[in-house]
Amino acid sequence: MVKKEWTTQGYIDEPAPAGTDLSAEIRKMCEQKKAVILAHYYTRGEIQDVADFIGDSLALARKAAETDARIIVMCGVHFMAETCKILSPDKKVLAPDLNAGCSLADSCRADDLRKFKDEHPGYKVVSYVNTTAAVKALTDVVVTSGNAKKIVDSFPKDEKLIFGPDRNLGAYINSVTGRQMLLWEGGCHVHERFSVAEVVKLRQSHPGAKVLAHLECKGPVLALADVVGSTAVMLEYVKKSADKEFIVATEAGILHEMKRSCPDKTFLPVPPEISEGSLGCSCNECDYMKMNTMLKLYNALKYEWPVVDVDPEVAREAVKPIERMLSLS
Repeated sequence: MVKKEWTTQGYIDEPAPAGTDLSAEIRKMCEQKKAVILAHYYTRGEIQDVADFIGDSLALARKAAETDARIIVMCGVHFMAETCKILSPDKKVLAPDLNAGCSLADSCRADDLRKFKDEHPGYKVVSYVNTTAAVKALTDVVVTSGNAKKIVDSFPKDEKLIFGPDRNLGAYINSVTGRQMLLWEGGCHVHERFSVAEVVKLRQSHPGAKVLAHLECKGPVLALADVVGSTAVMLEYVKKSADKEFIVATEAGILHEMKRSCPDKTFLPVPPEISEGSLGCSCNECDYMKMNTMLKLYNALKYEWPVVDVDPEVAREAVKPIERMLSLS
């Protein structure tokens, strides 16, 4: 039984017994409770190491849906846990910390999108997967950074489209398709901080390194990259490439998997640009992703809380654009 005071902070911070091997206990509970742990590439390295599956959000949710697990623990951010629940309505979905949100998902509220749709009748909505269940429920088709171009290309050339919430991804898709989709003004606070100046500095000091940039980065940063794409695209590239040094413009958590997969190669994270008057943060990490800790994961499994649920009516609508995407991929 979860103590009442824990429910007000969104996670359980009860200390583990002295001497507890958290990794071993987490794996033991997974076996006992028939649970699977999903870890996004941007989570802490120790979280990725203890997980059953690591990857991007939608791929993880689909993988979990294919298992016979009773419990899914999503170590990522809140909208990812919602997606797991949408695709696995009969499974219990846990999130180690309910406060782990997403600046990109938060930039597009369902009420705001509904109003925007009303102001633009006749437009179809294409939504990036980094959105809440409520926004997905207002969407015609969901896309990932990996399949966005293909999905957008599936619409007639004269189709009126709204793309959201990531303006950088939307602008890139407009540029490679010749479309003029209306772009929602949203963005990821981590990827927004990467700048041309910082990429240039690293290139000057490492002239032989290949530059990899996530599609959530700004256009000028993408223009400097040798490879642009999703985290999965970047991972596949470094595994197959004969090059030994890479400059990486995305959340730094991905370097853990890159180093694990290619221990003989060097990966250089692009630091964010420090603007005048800022607090001086040089962090290229997502604070929300890092809210997932081993202790929170341990307690989430132990007490089977916090639980993430999605209103059944919202879930029924939200699954439709995901299914449409899968049919077009």
